[in-house]
Amino acid sequence: MDAQSLLERITVSSDILTGKPTIRGLRITVEQVLKALAAGITQHELLEDYPELEQEDIQAVLLYAAERVGEEQVFMVREGN
Repeated sequence: MDAQSLLERITVSSDILTGKPTIRGLRITVEQVLKALAAGITQHELLEDYPELEQEDIQAVLLYAAERVGEEQVFMVREGN
């Protein structure tokens, strides 16, 4: 599946969880999946715990996060001098 198709799995609607990015309009947020993965829950365990999720959804979450971080700009400010 190409990147654009994966990103289309991430949806944002003010009617669902106050506009947080979710997976395919489900009440499962990108944040929820990222925090689970960061806590050491495996992709396999996530798919078992959330039967409505698909492998491509997890790939979409990771790509979405990478895209957002890629857009981030950090400006360094030197103190003193």
